[in-house]
Amino acid sequence: MSHLDAARFQMAYSLFFHMIFAALGVGMPALLATADYLHLRTRDRDYERLAKTWARATAVLFAIGAVSGTGIAFELGLLWPEFMHFAGSTVGPAFTLEGYAFFTEAIFIGLYLYGRERMRPVAHWLTAVAVAVSGAASSFLVTAANAWQQNPVGVDLLQSNPEAMNPWTVFVNPHWPVMAVHSTIACYAATGFAVAGVYAWGMLRGRGDPLRQKALRIALAMGLIAAVTMPLTGDLSAKVVARHQPEKLAAMEALFVTQARAPLLIGGLPNPEEGTVCCAVAVPGLLSFLAYGRLDAEVAGLDRVPRQEWPNVPLVHISFQLMVGAGIAMVLVGLYYAWVRWRRPEQVPRDRRLLWLLVLSSPLGYLALEAGWIVSETGRQPWTIWKVMLTADAVTPSGSTMALSMAGFTALYAALAAALVLLLNRLRHE
Repeated sequence: MSHLDAARFQMAYSLFFHMIFAALGVGMPALLATADYLHLRTRDRDYERLAKTWARATAVLFAIGAVSGTGIAFELGLLWPEFMHFAGSTVGPAFTLEGYAFFTEAIFIGLYLYGRERMRPVAHWLTAVAVAVSGAASSFLVTAANAWQQNPVGVDLLQSNPEAMNPWTVFVNPHWPVMAVHSTIACYAATGFAVAGVYAWGMLRGRGDPLRQKALRIALAMGLIAAVTMPLTGDLSAKVVARHQPEKLAAMEALFVTQARAPLLIGGLPNPEEGTVCCAVAVPGLLSFLAYGRLDAEVAGLDRVPRQEWPNVPLVHISFQLMVGAGIAMVLVGLYYAWVRWRRPEQVPRDRRLLWLLVLSSPLGYLALEAGWIVSETGRQPWTIWKVMLTADAVTPSGSTMALSMAGFTALYAALAAALVLLLNRLRHE
């Protein structure tokens, strides 16, 4: 394995785990604030128990996420020094403000955990709201750095006169708000369905008490609202990609030849060597309409790009299909739960078909999240900064310590994942 491939593997492995920790860190505070609000309004002790359990889970996730994020920060400097040398002053404000949001979240987690008996109930609940808002702010702000890599606004000035570069340029980017909203909503969907699956599994084992029913209701309310919203933000994201990264859109849809009335593919296995797609269902004109609002619009294909600049088309296309399929499945399962609850609410804890569907769909949010990340990052290759810096030029020239670095960070994230599972397991409701 070359040191470039080793660096890419190490970064991908680390981010794979960090995204799970980070998504839970965004979603769990929202569940906590909701449960605490319901307790404040109804004085139902079940909601108080849920809030206490979810608060401890949030604290554990915050600690795990802090270590995980610190590891990512070290890897940026160790593995990609050329990128940080060139773009550090541009993406730095995004990481700095994300750090402020992180420390704000830490302050309010402390106030929430230790202020229950020392603060007025409304003030105590507001600390939970502050934790949820800070978590979402962290997600929004850190996404600005990646959005700049996808669409490096102001890069000409950065290359010619870096001292004149406005430090807030990273936030003046049409990619950023769309990417930030879409990825943050995905965190809520993933967390909601994952938590719902945990409580559905408990019901399958005969634990259908009112507390678990309330927990399931809160989790699926958040998960379903987020899952229904994701196609809307995803459509906006695809339109931005069509304008600024047409090659990525072509890889997502395995569109090898530029054409009007471009079809939208459902499924399929691309063959880049032959420029064909096997086993796909094509909907004529739909890609043109979704990208540009017209059925007869021309969509750029990969034939307009030098072959050496193509991303891994099969990986990007299949990942995109997985992301969309997982999102649709979450919406369908969530709507089925809503229908059962509306028709026969008393049957929910005994409806084994519904409960099994919830258990099986619990990882779908994370499948969609990881697949979407693969589309975003692999679809940008071979560029670290779109059309500016190749990934091969951004990597560290020193490969002598790569094996030691890979071993260390691989062990770190495996240990964090194991610690998270063990700690959350100890927090389950008895």
